[in-house]
Amino acid sequence: MKIVPLAIPTPFYVGDVNVYLIREDPLTLIDVGPKTDEAAKALRDKLAAHGVKFSDVRRILLTHAHEDHCGLAKRVRDEAKDAEILVHDWETGNLFGRLAQQEHRQLMLLSGVPESVFDELRSLYQEVSLLTDSLAEGDLKPLRDDMELEFESGALQVLHTPGHTPGSCSFVRGADRTLICGDCVLKRITPNPILSPDPTDPSKRFPSLGEYLVSLAKIRSYSPTLVYGGHGEAVTDFEEIFHRYVRAIDERQRKVVSLVTKNGTTAYDVARDLFAASFGADVHRFLAISEAIAHLDYAHSEHKIGLELKDGVEYYRSL
Repeated sequence: MKIVPLAIPTPFYVGDVNVYLIREDPLTLIDVGPKTDEAAKALRDKLAAHGVKFSDVRRILLTHAHEDHCGLAKRVRDEAKDAEILVHDWETGNLFGRLAQQEHRQLMLLSGVPESVFDELRSLYQEVSLLTDSLAEGDLKPLRDDMELEFESGALQVLHTPGHTPGSCSFVRGADRTLICGDCVLKRITPNPILSPDPTDPSKRFPSLGEYLVSLAKIRSYSPTLVYGGHGEAVTDFEEIFHRYVRAIDERQRKVVSLVTKNGTTAYDVARDLFAASFGADVHRFLAISEAIAHLDYAHSEHKIGLELKDGVEYYRSL
């Protein structure tokens, strides 16, 4: 089973997104890129270089449902006519607009985010959402942890690897311990644990950082020899990346805990202090807030800080 990486341009600061072609029956794409003319042309041209057209695609696997990874899924599916689109059940909320659900508003306000700031962020993400076509629930088939995706000469095993998003999935080629991990493992940057409602109880936050650490350990248990990520180069030394991630998370934890006062600090306060230099009026502000919330939730779960609710806002307190 040959895995062919295809770098597709995006309009985001992270740069190109990696799409993966599995060029055997059933011909499969893992992720597809954003819905832009530039990305569509790049994907079409790079597939053509391998003798493949959109109409040849029979299966689309989505590592997760962010616009840079899933935006072209409907366009490719429509040209292919009978191609399946598979994504984890916990991910479908992201296919219908980030920050679009009432639960997002409630969770952001709970974290001390002013309503005016939330409205600004939601407007920004309404523009970002134009980079993907809406898909009906009936258009999707579920990816499930440990399921086997059969190919002509082998199989990929699905790993549910939540953290970056609740429904993030990775794929394992067991014969040589090669993994395709989407944004769960990136060589140059540490993935952001995005604020999401918990799929099992949308009134609560998904414990993204705690789940992400479990996912990293799960990937590590496979002793991967090669890890393909959603952006940048492949990882040939997962142990080095694993320990670098753990060190970075530990350092961030210490910094976050140091910003919590005895009088009480909101996640929004921590985000502003933690990312003072880049806390501008764009989507980076939402990423900063997500990072702060994820670390505060994890610190509280580890009994490093206290938490109380006052007038509909959560305040973290030093112990």
